[in-house]
Order: sequence, then C-alpha cells, then structure tokens
Amino acid sequence: MPKKAAPAGAPRAAPRQPRSHHYHVYVVELGPLVWDIPRFRRANPGYVTGQPFVYVGMTGLDPDVRFDKHKAGMQANSFVRDHGMRLLPALYERYNPQPYAAAQDLEIELGIRLRRAGYGVWQA
Repeated sequence: MPKKAAPAGAPRAAPRQPRSHHYHVYVVELGPLVWDIPRFRRANPGYVTGQPFVYVGMTGLDPDVRFDKHKAGMQANSFVRDHGMRLLPALYERYNPQPYAAAQDLEIELGIRLRRAGYGVWQA
C-alpha cells in the first residue's frame, strides 16, 4: 500500500537518528569534598581554584538514568556515587546522541578540554 502524503502545511517529522546513534557523553558535577581524596588530587595537578570538579562519562542510556544508577550504586563510579551533585547538560547536550566510537572519543576529548580549562576531572 502506498504511503500517504502529509497534508500541505503540516509540520515535517524530525529526521530519525540511526539506531546506532544512541550513545551519550555526560558530565556530573562533584561536590567539593572530592578534592580531599588524594587519588583525585593526583589526577588533577593543573586544577585551578574555583573551577568545578566533574566526572565525564559515556553511556548507552539517557544521562539522567545513568546518573540515577550511579547514585544508587549500580555499576557506579565511587566519586559520582559519593560526591555527585547534578548533571551539567550545558557541557554535553549538544553532542548527543552519537555512535559508540564517536562517544568514546568525545568522552576523552571533553575530559582533556575541561582539564585545560582548569576543572578537576575524573574519567573511568
């Protein structure tokens, strides 16, 4: 059966992302007590006082769902579980969703960019 044409003037549906484009990078703001952890300090020798502490990750889930799982202790990074405050979508929303390999690369690149800006960064 032929597909019916949309009525004139009807809004067009947004183009669908390919199924493979369902990975997300995300950034979680960490509380200030994370700076008291020697392992975190050693990983951030260029930290600039006053900049945020963050965790940068990637997931095949919605970032909100992934953050909730961290906080619940399910496949959690201990820094996010114990010090995670909130997601910082302004730092990652424009990149999502994307294919797996692109998300892997961007997770690393985003961490590097934030470190260069003086952030305290942790990546798994």
